[in-house]
Amino acid sequence: MRTLGYQERKGAWRHADPARKCLFLGDFIDRGPRNEDVIRLVRGMLDAGTALAVMGNHELNAIHFHTNNPETGAPLRAWSVKNLRQHQSFLHEFPPKSEKTREVIAWMRSLPLFLELRGFRAAHACWDEARIAKLAAHTTAGALTEAQLVQAADKSHILNDLVETITKGPEISLPNGHTFADKDGNLRTEVRVKWWNANGRTWADIAMSVPNASDLPTGGLPDNVAAMAYPASAKPVFFGHYWLTGTPVLQAPNALCLDYSAGKQGPLMSYRMDGSTPLTLKNLTCNEA
Repeated sequence: MRTLGYQERKGAWRHADPARKCLFLGDFIDRGPRNEDVIRLVRGMLDAGTALAVMGNHELNAIHFHTNNPETGAPLRAWSVKNLRQHQSFLHEFPPKSEKTREVIAWMRSLPLFLELRGFRAAHACWDEARIAKLAAHTTAGALTEAQLVQAADKSHILNDLVETITKGPEISLPNGHTFADKDGNLRTEVRVKWWNANGRTWADIAMSVPNASDLPTGGLPDNVAAMAYPASAKPVFFGHYWLTGTPVLQAPNALCLDYSAGKQGPLMSYRMDGSTPLTLKNLTCNEA
């Protein structure tokens, strides 16, 4: 925040220019030892009006982990070994069923899934225009009700597809017989798609978050992949989620990912949106870990 010209005053980080705001792209928990400090910083700025934020998949997962199905009484997200491991740093600071945990989960429920602003857009993992339009028609400013969040955990409900795509990115199934191990060692049969890439022709071109590209098929792509691409004429969109590494790049002239693995000692990235388009790497700020 100091690098960006903010100072902490009256319980929140504020810029000397009162019109300046930060926009946080979600995933405030699970990947480090200071979940509560991050939440306090973000909430303080939201309350003070010096920031906006969208929900990440880790907030969505936490909501489902700490919310019981009203019909069965079971957690909406299973307390499996894998899920407990992914959620452990949060649980260390926010024990299940504690009042402190209930309060912060209630705050997470208030976060919108996307933001449509005058000159740009933001979502945690994907801006799919058709799905965003459906969510906009059934939500208040992109935020789900408690009942809708319960429905979003049901794989047979339409909200599950809408919410999972926006917070986790679109996925397509690999051909039969193909799998890959993700960064956490979990075996997967679906790959996340570079939805901003209208020029992809191979699985390697469009697959995201596959540590070993040799695990991917060499054949052609399904016909529906091209339809997922973000339109070149659309507003600039900012997103996180994808744990990028290396030298920052624009995903497209109007699409930029700002997640460079800060949760695993990568840099914190930010972009100064000054209204100009196309996007430019000159407006990036990189804070090394």
